[in-house]
This record gives sequence, structure tokens and C-alpha cells, in this order.
Amino acid sequence: MPSTVTSRRRQLGNEIRRARMATGMTQQEVAELLGCRQGKVNKIESGAVAVKQAELKHMLEAFQCSDAQSELMLELARSSTGQRGQWSGYRSAVPHWFRTFTDLEPAAGEILSWHGERIPGPLQSEHYMLTQFSEDRATDVTSLVRNRQDRKQVFDLERPPYYRFVIGEAAFRRMPGGPNPSVALDQVEHLLDLGERYSRTFVHVLPFDVRLAFTPNDFTIMRFPDATKDFVFIEHAAGGIYLDDEGDFELFVDAWDRIRGAALELNESVDFLRGLAAEFRSQMKF
Repeated sequence: MPSTVTSRRRQLGNEIRRARMATGMTQQEVAELLGCRQGKVNKIESGAVAVKQAELKHMLEAFQCSDAQSELMLELARSSTGQRGQWSGYRSAVPHWFRTFTDLEPAAGEILSWHGERIPGPLQSEHYMLTQFSEDRATDVTSLVRNRQDRKQVFDLERPPYYRFVIGEAAFRRMPGGPNPSVALDQVEHLLDLGERYSRTFVHVLPFDVRLAFTPNDFTIMRFPDATKDFVFIEHAAGGIYLDDEGDFELFVDAWDRIRGAALELNESVDFLRGLAAEFRSQMKF
């Protein structure tokens, strides 16, 4: 699967960080070498901004990189500057803090996603989306729906990531705008259809009655088959954060293992969803 521009930029940032640390240089020392602020060096290493060829060559000389290592980083730099205007048009509706996530989503090898109170974007039925955006009084519903539909293309890739979701029962009981058996039924039937169509997409339900000390806030773990560093994404009211520190990452892997261990197996989840569908169907007024 071809890497995205953002994944190549993150890979380049990881290579630069490793080379810098191997020489014992600090980010501040590199900033002084380039004539910039330390914050820019940090953004280059995290993949948040692109690095200029001249800047990279200065760093390669300072780090005393081998010819092979230098060629790898120069090639990554050349290939990470494309797709200008990627976020124009209807895609401009995607908030800046979420663009890295959506860019890297198709490049991942495995994605583990926990959602306790809401249906995650790639799994939402169109009826659920429209109700959600309407209740949120969104001004550009068409662009928001198109962007969310774009994300669903990750399931149709020639070699899609293994995408495993655990969804809390509350997400099915709490519809956008309040109780709505029509929206809930459409959403549950949509999930059942996805499970039948895509062999690398898995949905597990976490019922109310499982034994857990607590459930953490929503988070998503992304793992990559190339040198792109694995990370955890956490969305919050003001945006989202990306954590790739190994210690933090392992804490979330442990949290995922606890949640996944308590959730229903795939066949049990299918039976659970079918039961919900029957329940919501009985509540509808014809």
C-alpha cells in the first residue's frame, strides 16, 4: 500500500530524531545550526511540518550520516512535499487537528478504536450522520457528510488496515438528539452489513453488565507496517492530541487489552446487534 504524504513526513521526522540523538545533539543546538527556533525542529521531528532540502542537508552533515542514511532521508523529503491543495474544497471542513489522523488512516497496518458513548465516524450510517450534524447545527452538512463518506473508503482499499472497534452499549442507546428508534435501527443494520462485507473490519460490543473497574475516555491506536511511528490519538472538546511516547503508548495498549478482553466476541456481538435491531424495530410507530 502506498504511504501518504503525512506518513512519509512522519517517517522522515523519526529518522531525523534518531540521527540527532545518535550524535548527542539537542533540538536547540539543531535550531541554532538552522537559524530557527527549537519549536520548528520539534515540529520537523514530529512530522507536523515539512523540512526544506537545504535544512536537511545541513542536518545530515552535522549528524555525519552515512551515504545510505542520507539518501533515504533525502528521498523521503522529496516525496513528502506533494498533494498541495489536499484540504481545499469540501475537505477544508476537516479540522486541522484531525487531518493527520485521516491522512494516516489508510496507511496503517492495524487500528484499534474504543468508543464508549458514540458511534465512530467510519462506522456511522448516513441517517446517523445527518441527524448528528443537524442536532449540532452544522452549517455545511454536505461537506461534513462527504468527508465522512471519504473515510469509509479505507474499508475498500486493496489491502485495508485491520480495523478493530470496541463500542460501548451506551453508543447504541444514546442517539444524537435523544431517543430515536429509526436512527438506531438504521445504524445497527448498517453495522451488521459492514461486518458481512469487510473481512478486516471487526466490531465488538461492550455491554453494560461487564465487570470492569472503569472505562477510559475514547482513544484510537494506530500501528504502521513501515517506519512511521505508532501512536495513540485522543479526541477532546478542544481538538485532539497524538501520543507516540513508548511509555504512554503501552499504557493505552494495556487499556485496550482490558476493554477488548471484557467485550463480546464477534459472533456474540452480531447476536447482540440483532437483538438491538429487533428491539428498535418494535419501538417504531408505523
